[in-house]
Amino acid sequence: MAQLKVTYDEAVNAAYIYLRPGSEGARVARMYACDPIGVDGMINLDFDGSGRLVGVEVLAARTKLAPELLAMAEDVTEPEQSGE
Repeated sequence: MAQLKVTYDEAVNAAYIYLRPGSEGARVARMYACDPIGVDGMINLDFDGSGRLVGVEVLAARTKLAPELLAMAEDVTEPEQSGE
């Protein structure tokens, strides 16, 4: 089984799980927002043009994902912008 790629932005507490190798930057044709009440949060499913699930976006990731998964995720947190 191929290893999943996971990115995490600590500043906004959002993670993205890439389900297909090389799907970074792939065009998402359709996004399905899961019922926030049903999942007690916000989780978005991304599909490609063929209807295949290519990624999962998890908001409020610290409450939804295992700490071990977030610890191994690639940090994509943007450095703070200075007001200069």
